Amino acid sequence: MRVGIVGGTGEIGEGMAMRLSRIMDVCVGSREVQKAHETCDTCLISAKERGINCSVEPGSNQQVVDESDLIILAIPFKHVESTIRGITGWEDKIVVSPVNPMERRDCFVYTPPTEGSAALFIQKILPSNTRICTAFNNIAGNRWRDVDSVLSYSVPVCGDDPDAKRIVMDLVDSISELKSFDAGPLSSSHIVESITPLLLNVARFNKMKDVGIRFV
Repeated sequence: MRVGIVGGTGEIGEGMAMRLSRIMDVCVGSREVQKAHETCDTCLISAKERGINCSVEPGSNQQVVDESDLIILAIPFKHVESTIRGITGWEDKIVVSPVNPMERRDCFVYTPPTEGSAALFIQKILPSNTRICTAFNNIAGNRWRDVDSVLSYSVPVCGDDPDAKRIVMDLVDSISELKSFDAGPLSSSHIVESITPLLLNVARFNKMKDVGIRFV
């Protein structure tokens, strides 16, 4: 299975590419292909320094969708619609949304669209035969990039297609010490997405860093 990361040059996307490319084929996409090349160079250098092989290729966001079986949308919510509508070929793909619509006011606030969640909004604008899951919503970007650290978080996964959900959960479980949990249908995604502003507020008001979740 080839995993593609749309928006793979941001903090979260690059960090995911650095970790995933060590265990599977990864395609990193960007609106600016040169940035995708730079991210791939970062992945290769990081892996080489540690004596680890990695498989990563740069491309445009369109190339990522064309060449991947599973696509992770590592983009801010405000760019979701324009990015998706600017790409073709979503049919029959598995799409993973770690997207959390929120704003920073006096504190971080969850600001879902009228559909109820980012995941349901994404489902609305993608072709009906695209299989969508929510996952990776509650892991800080710099934790992804710190490739020498262990990721020991719980990862809720929401989705309506059982086969797609199983594939995504297996992907989660293949990364460091992450543990996937079935969190129900895609309509439950708002619960998962809203955890992230809570974590950011806990971190801010308690002078903590990289707060995450773990089910015990």
